Amino acid sequence: MELLSSGTIAALIAALAAAGALTGFLAGLFGIGGGAISVPVFFEVFRLIGHPPEVAMPLAVGTSLAVIVPTSIVSARAHMQRGTVDIDLLKLWALPILVGVAIGSALASVAPPKVFQGVFVGVALVISTKLLTGGGWRLGEGLPGRAVMRAYGAVIGLVSALMGIGGGAISSLILTLHGVTIHRAVSTAAGVGVLIAIPGTLGYMIAGWGQPGLPPDALGFVSTAAFLLTIPTSMLTARLGVALAHRLSKKSLERAFGCFLLIVCARFLAAMVLADP
Repeated sequence: MELLSSGTIAALIAALAAAGALTGFLAGLFGIGGGAISVPVFFEVFRLIGHPPEVAMPLAVGTSLAVIVPTSIVSARAHMQRGTVDIDLLKLWALPILVGVAIGSALASVAPPKVFQGVFVGVALVISTKLLTGGGWRLGEGLPGRAVMRAYGAVIGLVSALMGIGGGAISSLILTLHGVTIHRAVSTAAGVGVLIAIPGTLGYMIAGWGQPGLPPDALGFVSTAAFLLTIPTSMLTARLGVALAHRLSKKSLERAFGCFLLIVCARFLAAMVLADP
């Protein structure tokens, strides 16, 4: 592994701090874990310090889930204080989400980087399209039965574990498609982040334990150094995001996030195309 200059190291630390700030802010604002930001940032950081994509990608995803643990807890508690979290739905989703996360985490030890990137691009494209077209899509004006909702929970857990996100963007999409108001969807999605991030982090630690090529600070597929550098700023900004979520119109913010997701999709598509066959 090549040695990095002091300037490069400082730039990487600054990138991680900035990613932490945006992760915390989005966790509060949109009820998401912020993995859409932290995964690509972590991926580039790990590549720059010399790790190949087959190590950098699951390491980025696992570390992202670890960062989501404290930010999602702060976000969920703040939303609960405002009374907009659907506790009954979170209870219904708890076990199916856990099953989905377990399957996704197990795949992390065997799946090639293109699987992670492909899942990220596919789901992010759907979410960004909904955001940029005004979010008027509907599957119904009420939530479906318990069996369908449990299936939704398993899918949320599986896809979130593969993408390294807290599941907020996907669960918000599902809830709003069934007529749930945006503020209630965002608040409940913050609770979903807690259900996903804790078992997801443990799963990536187990899946990566003893894998070759990991940095010395890593616990499986979780980098403790990146985690510690990201957490301080994310914790500072999470409550700011919650405050804005309950005060401002979300239209322009949703569209901005949709544009960001498209940029991330383009970046991962380029990585998939340019990767060696």
